Amino acid sequence: MSETRFPATEEETFPRSPQDPPELLSFYDELDDDHLQPLWTQTGDLMPFHPKPDAVPWLWRWERLRALAARAGELVPIERGGERRVLSLSNPGLGGRPFATATLWGAVQYLGPRESAPAHRHTPGAIRFVLEGEGVWTLVNGDPCAMAPGDLVLTPSWTWHEHHNPHDRAMLWFDGLDVPLVKALDAVFFENYPDLYVNPNRPAPSRSNSEKIYGAPGLRPEGDEPPRRHSPLMAYRWADTDRTLDGMLETRDDPMVTVTYVDPASGRDALPTMRCAMHRLRPGVRSPSRRTAGSSVAVVFRGSGSSVINGTRMHWTAGDMFAVPSWATVDHEAEEPSDLFTVSDAPVFEALALDRVETLPEHQQVIASFEAAEAADVAR
Repeated sequence: MSETRFPATEEETFPRSPQDPPELLSFYDELDDDHLQPLWTQTGDLMPFHPKPDAVPWLWRWERLRALAARAGELVPIERGGERRVLSLSNPGLGGRPFATATLWGAVQYLGPRESAPAHRHTPGAIRFVLEGEGVWTLVNGDPCAMAPGDLVLTPSWTWHEHHNPHDRAMLWFDGLDVPLVKALDAVFFENYPDLYVNPNRPAPSRSNSEKIYGAPGLRPEGDEPPRRHSPLMAYRWADTDRTLDGMLETRDDPMVTVTYVDPASGRDALPTMRCAMHRLRPGVRSPSRRTAGSSVAVVFRGSGSSVINGTRMHWTAGDMFAVPSWATVDHEAEEPSDLFTVSDAPVFEALALDRVETLPEHQQVIASFEAAEAADVAR
């Protein structure tokens, strides 16, 4: 009787092989016919010792993103059907899907002069982080939210939203959505508003209604019942974020300080599936090398510097965007005062008790540059 062995390492799985005994090959055929899979041939894939994401670290450069978005503005009209003029970040490791990571959608949206994007709603939640332009406003469930660079605007799950640009200059912003996650759960619903717009003629005030009620830090209004599934505050202003980060740098010696955008009524994340944060980097100091269960997408709001992800150094400047897969080791170093906006799936991992963070005792080694991978990708 042969000895039964169980895998001691990930490599000690027993994949199918043409050299298997005929009886075993016949057995595998029977399993296929009955839509069954033998666990012992795939244990290493299903139960690795650490996450092995298909997504890869990747960087998209703003110079190219902006040029292509502007070209889309010339070629592609906004109307029912297309709905939005959006270029989604497509991670090279995800087989051509329009996803930045396995759980996150990242994109650049372009709204040209005197354009409006029709009203719709969907179960995936969305955030807008503004990069360029002034005077555009987003209507979220009837509440007009002005948009300016550095602002974060929420369009939570199943809220009606439309975008309006009454000016002569285009606006570009970063879209972050949980589309891949909601799609994996088979929970995507979408609906067009009965008319093109909920309210196309309503001008955007300097402060949305949500800001008038919930925009004062540390003050919770009585007599108003906030929504329980997301923040009642729809717009987070850059001036507040900037001031808070400056204060943190003055009181701490850390190489990087971080603020998280939260629900002012509960202190929880602004959206239940995505964590939005802004990180300010002190120039010339490298942050600790860390890895986190869960993925993120970073947008360089200002400054220049580099990030090392799994040993590959990526140099970035304002507007660049990069993906950090789950359990990838990452650290940052700025060449000048720099701000990184990030969106991650951290709330989901924490809700499911799957969150894990590890800080390396020393900085990871740099073994490659992203520029080389970028050049090879272009050559293909």
